[in-house]
Amino acid sequence: MKDMTPIAVASRSFSRHPALRAELLARHGHVTFNDRGESLHGTALIEFLRGHVKVIAGLERLDESVFTAVPELRLVSKYGVGLDTIDCEAMARHGVTLAWTPGVNRRSVAELTVAFMIALMHRLPEATRMTRRGDWRQIVGRQLSDRTIGIIGCGNVGKDVVTLLQPFRCRVMAYDIVDYGPFYRQYGVTPADLNGLLRESDIVTLHVPLDDSTRNMLDASRLGLLKAGAVLINSARGGLVDESTLRAMLERGRLAGAAFDVLGAEPPDDLSLLRLPNVMATPHIGGSTEEAILAMGRAAIEGLSG
Repeated sequence: MKDMTPIAVASRSFSRHPALRAELLARHGHVTFNDRGESLHGTALIEFLRGHVKVIAGLERLDESVFTAVPELRLVSKYGVGLDTIDCEAMARHGVTLAWTPGVNRRSVAELTVAFMIALMHRLPEATRMTRRGDWRQIVGRQLSDRTIGIIGCGNVGKDVVTLLQPFRCRVMAYDIVDYGPFYRQYGVTPADLNGLLRESDIVTLHVPLDDSTRNMLDASRLGLLKAGAVLINSARGGLVDESTLRAMLERGRLAGAAFDVLGAEPPDDLSLLRLPNVMATPHIGGSTEEAILAMGRAAIEGLSG
């Protein structure tokens, strides 16, 4: 027998995925999908959630105003891994349960991160622009192999990046507030303090959540520690990097390149950083492989039983 608890699927991605819809409807008989394909926020989100006891939420912002306006909401099942769009303290105050599976999209994000590394080291953004405008000349890049990689945040995604880098014989350094000693020893990772990692790495990649302890963690002062010619990658969360300072460093040639799958403002209002020839940017697609979407969706479906 199907569960008839009223469920709202706020996520546009989940709502338009036929396999996930079918799997959810096979188990639950009272489901409202976001079939209009709108990004729900504020009043529109509140109206969509009213009358529902559980919600599958993706990037929608669930805060005090939402929980107050929809007191019947009892459970949030997260489609994805980031919790920065959910006010967890407000949720707890209103007695709402969170169902969340960390790391479910780690391979997808890790693959994109390594792709960024290879592309920036070989200067593919610049080479592609030159070729498209008919400028046929060789530019000299660098190999990823044997470089020093600094991983900021060695949780689920950070660990997966380490394993993918094994064939490249890179020296890997990691900074994390958690001691992953057994993992570090198994894969030859050198634990480091943040400043030391920034000074020594050829490539720095971010894999931390966005919260009060990490917001703007790479500010102007810390960005200034990066070695000349280094590369910075952020496929974690927008808001971790001082983007205006980074843009100036890239314009001056102080850094060799940067890649972003996430930005402080999404979509961005200012495109000046993204238009630099040594910058790669993608529209938050780290978890948007078919495999990751299915894994995230199925985890969210399982979370509804909590």
